[in-house]
Amino acid sequence: MDRLGSLTAFVHAAETRSFTSAGRQMGISSSAVGKAVARLEERVGTRLFHRSTRSITLTPEGELFLSRCQRIFSEIEAAELELAHSTQAPRGRLRVSLPMVGSLMMPAINRFAITFPDIELDLDFSDRLVDIIEEGFDVVMRTGTMVDSNLMTRTLGHYEHCIVGSPPYLARRGVPSTPEDLLSHACLQHRLPSSRKLEPWPIVRDGIDLELDIPVTAVASTLEPLISMALADIGLICVPVFTVRRYLEAGTLKVVLDGHLHSTGVFRILWPSSRHTAPKIKAFVDFMVANLFPAEPGTAKKP
Repeated sequence: MDRLGSLTAFVHAAETRSFTSAGRQMGISSSAVGKAVARLEERVGTRLFHRSTRSITLTPEGELFLSRCQRIFSEIEAAELELAHSTQAPRGRLRVSLPMVGSLMMPAINRFAITFPDIELDLDFSDRLVDIIEEGFDVVMRTGTMVDSNLMTRTLGHYEHCIVGSPPYLARRGVPSTPEDLLSHACLQHRLPSSRKLEPWPIVRDGIDLELDIPVTAVASTLEPLISMALADIGLICVPVFTVRRYLEAGTLKVVLDGHLHSTGVFRILWPSSRHTAPKIKAFVDFMVANLFPAEPGTAKKP
C-alpha cells in the first residue's frame, strides 16, 4: 500500500509540477508528498525530479517512469469500471436494428423482454444498411459478412435457402423437376437493398452453379411481401428456410427442386466496439446467441 501511495503522489506531482497542488488533490500536506516521492526515489535508486525553491521538473528517467505509471493507473481504473459493469443490472433503452423479416426473431425477442423487464426495447425493422454508430443503434442484426473495425460481431446461426410455392399454384402450373423448368414459371424475386440488384437464386446441378435467366413476375425489396404473394398462389419464391418454416409445417407452402440449392447464409449480431460493453448490450447479445438459433439435440452451432 505504501508503494501505491508513493506512486500516486509521484503521478499527481508530475502532472501538476507541484508538491503543493498534488497534496491538495490527495488531501495531504505538500511535505508529505515530498517525503513520499523521496522514498520512491530511494527505492528505485533514481532521481525522478529536478527540484528548485520555486518549481519541480521531471528528469528524463522521471518522464519514462511517469508514462509507465499512468498506464498502470489506467489499467486499475479500467479494471474497476469493468467490475462495476459486471455487477450492474442490465437496464435502460436498447436500440436494435433488425431486417424486415421478423418471423424468426420475435419469439426470441419476446422472451428477452420478459426476462429483462428493465430494458426498454426500441426495435427498428429495415433491410437497408444502417450506420450503427452514426445513427445511434446499440445493436444490429443482419445476414451476410460484415467487416468493420469499429464493430464487434458474433454469429447467431446459419440457414439454408429453399424454393417454395403453394399447393394450388403447383397444381395449376406443375411441379418443376429440373432447374430449367423454372423458366416457364412465375418467379417472385427479391431486390437487395444494398445494391438494388435482384438477389440470385443459388441453383446448382451436381455441385456446379447454374446461371439461369429466372423470369421476373414480381419484385419486392423485402421478403415478407414475396411470401404473401406465394401464399396467394401467384408464383415461386427463393427464400431462407427460417422465413417460411411455419408455412412448410402447415403445408400451405411446398418445397420444390430440393437438392438444387447450395447457399448457406449466416446471421450475425453486431455492436460498437468498446473496451467495456454495456450490461444491456451484453445481455441482449448473449441471449440472442443462445436463443435465436437453438441447436438441435446432439448438434453444435457452426463457428
